[in-house]
Amino acid sequence: MSQVVSIKVRRKVKPGREAEYESWLHRFAEGAERDFDGFLGVEVMRPGDDGVYRNIFRFDSIEHLERFEQSDFRLSMMREGAPLFEGDSVWERMTGLEFWFDPPPGTQVPKPHPHRMLLFMICVIFALSLTLNLTIAPLMIEWPLHLRLLVIVTTQTSLMSYVIMPRLTPRIAHFIYPSEQGQISTARRAVDR
Repeated sequence: MSQVVSIKVRRKVKPGREAEYESWLHRFAEGAERDFDGFLGVEVMRPGDDGVYRNIFRFDSIEHLERFEQSDFRLSMMREGAPLFEGDSVWERMTGLEFWFDPPPGTQVPKPHPHRMLLFMICVIFALSLTLNLTIAPLMIEWPLHLRLLVIVTTQTSLMSYVIMPRLTPRIAHFIYPSEQGQISTARRAVDR
């Protein structure tokens, strides 16, 4: 059975080369879309204070992702882009909600702690849903249910993706990635293959 898989890539781009990097990334995504079955697109999150780009590549199955990862196209694009990067990139495979969460800086973690991630997501979604249902929903009381639901879900998803999670995850990283059980390795970060 196929399952959508995401690859989260974090990389710092050399100062002043951001426009070149974004052009390179655009060509990379176009080539992946053109040449690889199952490529579902890439989401680009421009750097915040840390100067790190976060990109999420999505594929419809592990098999399609592995074909892409082992391709000459990917190897060629990585060689072309290497002069734009400041240090090594971190590539992480994700098949669940973990793409929302960044580990603490300098760590390599295969996955966030699933129970803590679930607890945090329930709290955030509950608070956001309650807030939206108390503020926006009453303004749409005359609307058909499906339109109200569409507005609420669109607003909630947009706020989660672009406002709430990018600001909260750095603050709760040590909760999601607990170090006391040896789940965090401060060893060298994973690098491009």
